[in-house]
Amino acid sequence: MLIILSAAIAPGLALLSYFYLKDQYDTEPISVVLKTFLYGVFLVFPIMFLQYVLETEGVFKTDFGTAFFWASLLEEFFKWFILMFAIYQHVAFDEPYDGIVYGAAVSLGFATMENILYLLANGVEHAFVRAMLPVSSHALFGVIMGYYLGKAKFAVVKNRYYVLAALVVPFLLHGVYDYILITQKMWVYWMMPFMIYLWWFGLKKVKRARILSDFHAAKMASRY
Repeated sequence: MLIILSAAIAPGLALLSYFYLKDQYDTEPISVVLKTFLYGVFLVFPIMFLQYVLETEGVFKTDFGTAFFWASLLEEFFKWFILMFAIYQHVAFDEPYDGIVYGAAVSLGFATMENILYLLANGVEHAFVRAMLPVSSHALFGVIMGYYLGKAKFAVVKNRYYVLAALVVPFLLHGVYDYILITQKMWVYWMMPFMIYLWWFGLKKVKRARILSDFHAAKMASRY
């Protein structure tokens, strides 16, 4: 049991630590990051219930519907909802890069609990593949969501556009990820280039968020 729990939790904590430590300015309070992570953990259970209801009622039974609505929309909407209404206005969210940290935290909380349940049911031998695919993809969906929320909070114009993009872009990417898994027998050949692209896109957003935080810090410094 301890081995399974360690294997399930370690990838999420490692990825969260990576994005957390890349914050160049005021490091986010551990208590707020942990709270956001726990929000993601507890999201698993209502989402599982809703997915069970949809499956029982035969809603979204097509491959496309399952990938984009039964999985992607439900999961990304609830993560976006938590960030918008519990974190977005928080005093600790005080620079654009902070969105990366909190987006990764809520997504990795969700992915970690999902990973624990999966490995308990199927065995620790799946831990490596789970770390490389579901856990890391959730982290990157969260990073992308957080990037747009960080941009929305500190942008002078187009705030609503960025808030919407924070939901729509991760939703589309997550949907493509699930659609590949559901529809392709040789899914690994499609998933490898997709994951390379997802890492490139996510790390590009991390770099861009750090630049935005540099501009924000310089702007704040000029006021004093």
